[in-house]
Amino acid sequence: MSAEITSFSDFFIHDRIGKTLEKLKLNIPTDVQKTSIPHALDGKDLQVCAETGSGKTLAYLLPMMQKFLESKSKIQGTRGLVLVPTRELARQVYKATQQFTDMNGMSVGLLTGGDDFKYQAAMLRKNPEFIVATPGRLVDHIKRRSTDLVDLEVLVLDEADRMLDMGFAEDMEIISEECNEASRQTLLFSATLHHKGIARVAAKVLKEPVEITTATVRDKHDNIRQQAILADDDAHKDRILSWLLSNDKFEKAIIFTNTRIESERLNVFLRQHSCRCAVLHGELSQDQRNATMQIFRDGKINVLVATDVASRGLDVKGIDLVINYNMARKGDDYVHRIGRTGRAGETGTAISLIDHTEWNLKAAIERYLKQDLEPRVIKELKGAYSGPKRLKASGKAAGSKKKKAGPGRDKRPGKKGAGPANKKVSAKKANGPRPSRPKPSNLMDNEGFAPIKKKKPSPKQDS
Repeated sequence: MSAEITSFSDFFIHDRIGKTLEKLKLNIPTDVQKTSIPHALDGKDLQVCAETGSGKTLAYLLPMMQKFLESKSKIQGTRGLVLVPTRELARQVYKATQQFTDMNGMSVGLLTGGDDFKYQAAMLRKNPEFIVATPGRLVDHIKRRSTDLVDLEVLVLDEADRMLDMGFAEDMEIISEECNEASRQTLLFSATLHHKGIARVAAKVLKEPVEITTATVRDKHDNIRQQAILADDDAHKDRILSWLLSNDKFEKAIIFTNTRIESERLNVFLRQHSCRCAVLHGELSQDQRNATMQIFRDGKINVLVATDVASRGLDVKGIDLVINYNMARKGDDYVHRIGRTGRAGETGTAISLIDHTEWNLKAAIERYLKQDLEPRVIKELKGAYSGPKRLKASGKAAGSKKKKAGPGRDKRPGKKGAGPANKKVSAKKANGPRPSRPKPSNLMDNEGFAPIKKKKPSPKQDS
C-alpha cells in the first residue's frame, strides 16, 4: 500500500487538512506516515516502531483530525489524547496540533508539570477536542477530578518506551483505565522494537493491533557522520571541545553531558571562552526551559549544553553538530542524542569524547549499533591515551591476567603447594577453639571511645 502513495492527497485527506499541509509546505509523506495513516484511518489499533525524527507526529495527528472532522461528536468533551514523556516533546506536539486546529475551529490543551494547575483546570472546563499531556500531570488532574476522559475516542502513546524508562508505567495504566475502553482507538509508538515493557503495555491497551516497523533506533544513520576522539581526562576534553566549536563549521550544536552539575560547569566554561551558549536540564523551571529553547530556535545562541532531557522531543532546525562530552550510558540514549541532527533528510556530525573510563561504553554501543565509530585525531591536541593495549572479542578492554599460584603460593588449607599457613590452621584446629577475649573495661565512655588506660604510680607517689 505504501508504494502507491506519493503525496498526502492519496489518503483522501479532508480539505481543511489539505490546506494546512499546503500552508506548511508538506507534500510527500515519510515512510512511517505512508504505512501508518491508512490503517489508522480504518480505525485500527496500531503498534508502531519508528525512530524519533521520522515524522510520527503527523502519522497519528492527521488520522485523528480526519476522523473528528468527518464525524461530529454528540458529546462536548475531549476526543483525542496524546501522552508524551517530556515537557519539551509535549510543547512540540502541542504546537504541531495547534497549526491544524487553528484552521478548522477545533482547540487543543496542554498539560505538563511546572505550569499553573488552576489555569490548566480552567482550560479543561472548556473541553478542548485535543489534549497533549505528560503522564504525571494528567494523573494529578484525574485524581482531582478536573478532567473527564470517559468519552475519549483516540488515545496516543507517543514514545511509550521512554515513558516506561522514566517510570510512568503505573500512570499510563491509570490513564488508560480512565478512558473509554469499549470504542476507543489506541495508537502506540515506540522507538525500540524489543523494549522489555512494551509488550506488557501493548497487551493491556491495544486490541488486535496492526504492527508496523520502519526505521528503528539500531538502524544505521547514513546521513550522520559518527566520530570518536580519545581524551586523557576532563581537562583534555575541555580543550578538545573548545577547539571543535572554534574550528568545525556548524549552524547549531548540542553538547550532551550525563549530569546537571557537569552541564552547568561546561556552560560557564564555554561562556568564558566567548561561546554563545545556554544550559538545559531537568531542574530548571518550566519558564527557564521554554526561554532557553526559544533563544536557541531563534539563533540568539548557537550552542546548547544539555542532559538527556534534550535527547528526545527536541526538534530544532539547523542542528548539524552533536557532541557527547560524556558518553551515553545506553545504546538507545546514544541514538536519541545523535538523532537531534541529520533530521528530515539533512546531514549532521556526531562526535563522542572518550576517556579510559568510557572505552567499554563505546564498545558496547558499537556492538549494539553493529557499527564502529570513526576514529578522529586532532593533531594539535593529541593526548597520551590511545586506547586499551589489549581488546576482547567484544571490543572491550581486556584486563591483565592473574598470575597462577605456584608451589608454596596458595595459602588456602587443603590445596597443593600450601605454605606454612596450612600448618598454622591445622595447629589451631588441633588445639581446639581459641579462648574468648576478656570483656572491655567499664572505663569505655558513653560516646564509644577507647577505654582510658591508668598509669602505674611512680615510686615517689608510693612513698
